[in-house]
Amino acid sequence: MQSVVRVIVTPKPVVNDPQGVTVKQGLNSLGFEEVSDVRVGKYIEVKLQADSKAEARERVEQMCRKLLANQVIEDFRFEHDEAKDKS
Repeated sequence: MQSVVRVIVTPKPVVNDPQGVTVKQGLNSLGFEEVSDVRVGKYIEVKLQADSKAEARERVEQMCRKLLANQVIEDFRFEHDEAKDKS
């Protein structure tokens, strides 16, 4: 089974996010004063082969813990879909 997993990695709430601060200040200076906070993270799309949805989720969980997210300063979550044949 071909799977597509979308991984979102964000800084933990207690971690300073200088990119988020810069984006917030930029938006405020452009007239978007209603923006009170911005957190900048990473979006990662992984396509993989797995025998089941459970196996795909388990493998992506391992990928996140070992490489895709630094668990000291980042949180991660992901969504899993079976890939659709686009032929």
